[in-house]
Amino acid sequence: MEKLDLKALIARAHDACASVASANVAGCGAPGKKPLRDQLDDDLLLFGIYLADADEGVDDDEAALICTCLGRTETAEVRREICDHAKLSDAFAARVPESLKYFVLADAGKKVAGHADSGRMAMICYDAFEVFGQTMLASRRRDASDAAVARFTSYVGMLEKFIREYACWRPVSQKGYAVVEPAAADDETEEQKQAKLEELLGELNALVGLEAVKRQVASLVNLVRVQKMREALGMAAADVSKHMVFLGNPGTGKTTVARMLAQIYKYLGVLRTGQLVEVDRSGLVCGYIGQTATRTAEVVDQALGGVLFVDEAYALTVGKGDGDFGQEAVDTLLKAMEDHRDDLVVIVAGYTDLMEQFLSSNPGLRSRFSNFITFEDYTADELMRIFEQNVAKREYVLSAAARDRARELIESRVAHKPENFANARDVRNLLEHAIANHATRVIALGRKNPGKKLLSTLEPEDLEDWQ
Repeated sequence: MEKLDLKALIARAHDACASVASANVAGCGAPGKKPLRDQLDDDLLLFGIYLADADEGVDDDEAALICTCLGRTETAEVRREICDHAKLSDAFAARVPESLKYFVLADAGKKVAGHADSGRMAMICYDAFEVFGQTMLASRRRDASDAAVARFTSYVGMLEKFIREYACWRPVSQKGYAVVEPAAADDETEEQKQAKLEELLGELNALVGLEAVKRQVASLVNLVRVQKMREALGMAAADVSKHMVFLGNPGTGKTTVARMLAQIYKYLGVLRTGQLVEVDRSGLVCGYIGQTATRTAEVVDQALGGVLFVDEAYALTVGKGDGDFGQEAVDTLLKAMEDHRDDLVVIVAGYTDLMEQFLSSNPGLRSRFSNFITFEDYTADELMRIFEQNVAKREYVLSAAARDRARELIESRVAHKPENFANARDVRNLLEHAIANHATRVIALGRKNPGKKLLSTLEPEDLEDWQ
């Protein structure tokens, strides 16, 4: 999941300014108007001053912090100018920044085409304000006052409301979660849907290993199918709990199976859209009062109609003391599971022991989950099969000697299971390591036309020095 620091976010916003400014957005670049980039910088500056002035005045340290955050050259004159801007009127807090208006107009009018962030210009601008404000609060020379936190929460809330009013609210991956959109069309016939369901179940059964997982998923699918048949005949149907707990070590296929389940449930008629939203603690928990509930609710909104997959869910509650907001995220999730019981499937995942602690942290948690699926570690034979499948997908081949060496390395890793053992992730790392070594070896030969065999064949030496 992509995460951007403030410097990178502002650079991205500046890049967006150039695109919006050249897109013929009404009023942007008109005679007498500031260039959009300058307007954005000024709007951010005033926001920083507004936060700093929450405790009655802006001092030199706060002025210097604003300069650092915004990449402005810090001089005595600049600091004095910032301090003189203090005591912004109450109207400032309710006034949408001029720069954001142009970003929203660009998105709403689909003015920016062919850009990587087309349709998300307003979100880039919003993120710059939000992360700048968070950085200000976290970096102050003294603890952020309640007044500063309240100003921050109110201001970014006003920005969000404005963006939503124009239907331009499209959170992106830097918010701490990833969305896997369904590939299916909405106008599929019933026959096409059934064919796709069988195809998905076939893909699940074709996965290496995971035999117990496959049996449990098949049981759940059969249960849902029978209840659907009963409903069709006007018979009473049991309320099938679809929320799940995935238990197991890293690299055992938990995320892969969750993605398949999202689609399987869609084609069973259990979910409307079948997208999977993958998130961890960093995508749910914020460091300021009230923000965690808002962020968690935002993630839930993205998942409605599909599956919310919370990886390493135990991190929300394990080892956290007073002042941590992980429990606030859990409480918000519990309410969402109740409010959207027919339109949301939640899967929580993590290490077996730590997930037991997580489920015991809240009386309402365990009762929400009735399906527990354990993902066992792969055997050496299974990891070798996964390795060979990945080699073929990358259009490489193993020499006989390289195959033997790969098996030795994998068997040794499984037998000793170092602290960082990660199952299928390990063999993917082994392949990346081998491909890099292979490239170095081929280039060192100095051949102009090395040929397909040399360019595709991995040898034992390519596998050496794997950590």
